[in-house]
Order: sequence, then C-alpha cells, then structure tokens
Amino acid sequence: MPLPPLPPLKAVTVTHVRYHRGDRLGHFLAWISLVPVFISLGGFVSHFIFRRELQGIFFFLGLLVSQFISENIKAWVQQARPETCALLEMCDSHGWPSSHSSYMFFFATYYTLLIYRGIGLADTKNKPLACFLPWFLAVLTMYSRVYLGYHTVGQVFAGATLGSVIGWAWFWLVNTVFCRYFPAIEESAFGRRFYIKDTSHIPNVLKFEYDNARAARKNLEFKSN
Repeated sequence: MPLPPLPPLKAVTVTHVRYHRGDRLGHFLAWISLVPVFISLGGFVSHFIFRRELQGIFFFLGLLVSQFISENIKAWVQQARPETCALLEMCDSHGWPSSHSSYMFFFATYYTLLIYRGIGLADTKNKPLACFLPWFLAVLTMYSRVYLGYHTVGQVFAGATLGSVIGWAWFWLVNTVFCRYFPAIEESAFGRRFYIKDTSHIPNVLKFEYDNARAARKNLEFKSN
C-alpha cells in the first residue's frame, strides 16, 4: 500500500532571510532585517535577567501587543506580498502591514518618548542624538524589507504607521494607567520573588546604582577595619 504524500516543507521565517548571492548591500540588509530578533532575544531577555525593571518589561509587552495586532490585521486583510515572494518562498503568507516595520517603529517611538520624558537608565542631555540610532535602524529595516523583495513600499509604510501609533498609545497607557500599579507589583509575592522593581522615578538610574554600590563597598570596608 503506497504511503500518503508528505505535506510540503515550511521554513521557520524568524531568521530565514534571503538575498541574491554576491549582493553585498543585500547581505548587509539581510542582517538589518534581523534587528528585531536581536532586540527581542538579546536586549529584552538580557534586561529581564540583569535589571528586571517594570518599564522595560512593559516596553517588551507592548512590542508583543504590537506584533499580535499586526499579524491579525495581516490575516484579516490578506494582501499578497510582491511577485518576488515566489523566489523567497513566502507567497503563502501575507504582506500588509509589514511586521518588521511595525516592530521597529513601535520600538523607536516608545524609546523616544522614554528619553524625552526623562525615563531611562541615564540622564540624557543630548536627546536628539540619543534617539537617532533607533530611528535610523527603523528606517533601514523598512528599506531592507522592500529591497530584499519581502514587501511593497505601501506595506512597509503601513507597518511603520501602525507601529508608531501603537507605540504612542502603549506609552500613554503604561505611564498614565499601568504605572499606578507598579508599587503593588513591586510589593507582590511575584515582585519580591523575582526582584521586580520600578526605577522610573529615579532621574539617573546608573548614577543612583553607582553611588549606592560605592557606599555599600565603603560601608563593608569600614565594618571590616
């Protein structure tokens, strides 16, 4: 009895980015397309392990919300990717809006609002310069998705608009509504067990931690003498 045919193979597309062999710009932009992965797995995972601040945790939760909304809009609109999707083996997924653009513009918007509200690790004096890198990476990621053939110009601009709007709305929710519950989260059994903290009321967290670390060391040296 012949065996039934196997279903077609499908790649995990999180890190599956293709470019034309020999295209140096395409190779560079393929790595740029992976910036959202680096931010999620490198930046936010490291943040939770070593800092465990509520602002950072809610920042990451907002990115997840943004991606959830983006993917559901894609499934509802069902707009096809450009014709190059056949070469990229991506024609079985939809393209409007671009999730990469949505992610990066949410990140840039939320980060900029944090900087200008004075909420962050350090007291940033040159705020436009501090905000340049995330916006530069957001625009470069948007361009990479068009250059590599994964999206049309309209799809990446739709993602950028969606990410910016959700980023602003989520920042307002976190720092107007959710922040009222930060003290309760800190004092909860979960907060105490995992050392969850809120430092958004401290103007310069790096200096605060530096001064307290030095004071603790000096106090220890004083007690040992």
